[in-house]
Amino acid sequence: MNRRHFIKNTSLGFASINLPFAFVKSPKDLIIGHGTHRYKVDVNWGALNTGVYPVKDCHEMVIDKKGRVYLLTNHIKNNVLVYNASGRLLKTWGTTYPGAHGLTINDEGGEEFLYIADNDRHEVIKTTLGGREIMILPFPMESKKYEEANQYIPTETAIADNGDIYVSDGYGAQYVLHYSAKGELLNVFGGRGKTDAHLDNAHGICIDTRDADNPQLLVTDRMRNQLKVFTLDGVFKEVIDLPGAYICRPVIKGDYVYLATIWSGDGTEGTGFISVLDKSNRLVSAPGGIEPSYSGGKLNRMHQAIKVFHHPHDVCIDADENLYVAQWNSGQTYPIKLIRV
Repeated sequence: MNRRHFIKNTSLGFASINLPFAFVKSPKDLIIGHGTHRYKVDVNWGALNTGVYPVKDCHEMVIDKKGRVYLLTNHIKNNVLVYNASGRLLKTWGTTYPGAHGLTINDEGGEEFLYIADNDRHEVIKTTLGGREIMILPFPMESKKYEEANQYIPTETAIADNGDIYVSDGYGAQYVLHYSAKGELLNVFGGRGKTDAHLDNAHGICIDTRDADNPQLLVTDRMRNQLKVFTLDGVFKEVIDLPGAYICRPVIKGDYVYLATIWSGDGTEGTGFISVLDKSNRLVSAPGGIEPSYSGGKLNRMHQAIKVFHHPHDVCIDADENLYVAQWNSGQTYPIKLIRV
């Protein structure tokens, strides 16, 4: 399944996405998930007048230290929408990011910054929370992995404690590029290929600090239904198999990894759910999906159970462990909130 193929073939209305399970029970009463990670569904969080505050693809979301929620969309009337926790719009900014896709927030000496991965500009842009551009990481000609800019389509970033920047080229040549905080290219690894150290749709990346003495990288290998684990120096370590789960970027909160799962099963359109992994990287809850089960230590193939989500693209977790789910190519809908119960 290919994201760009989907863009050409999918056209959906709001009601078909946000109210698919109403014939069983009202969405306001719907509880999804498993075990300790169960959630009440709020389909109206953050809903706005689309004529005034339009969105195309709601790609990713982050939360700052004050609890404000930043939604990244590739609509150039308002690339970034800033909400409070209750879903009230605070402000918008950004008109120059037509391929806005990845959004990462990082605290640097007490000040927070955003990193935007733009598919169309073939760049990563560092900004203040208000949208002032601080640094641009351009097409990495110095890597000698690319002949022209349009071969490089960055999808996500992750920032290490020392300020180093990792960029996943998830829609391009599938490399991970490692930069210093000043933007100097230090290393390149991954890329297309057949071994476990190679990647196929390196859609997302994060730094896993659950073991504080051994930070490592989690990189999405979406088309193989896998997370790949690398050292911070780019050395491959292991595979986490998630059969039937076409995962987006990993997001860590406490001991858990959360992943929007944009498709499931055989990758059919409209089959998304959310994946929650524990500290041992076992799938323990799948809101919107079937209950996870293991046989012989291996996860049984996953698929959607109820159509709460269409194409969930990112998960954002607040201080109360509620989830906010942004969706790609889903009728220009605003995020769905999942309230932890």
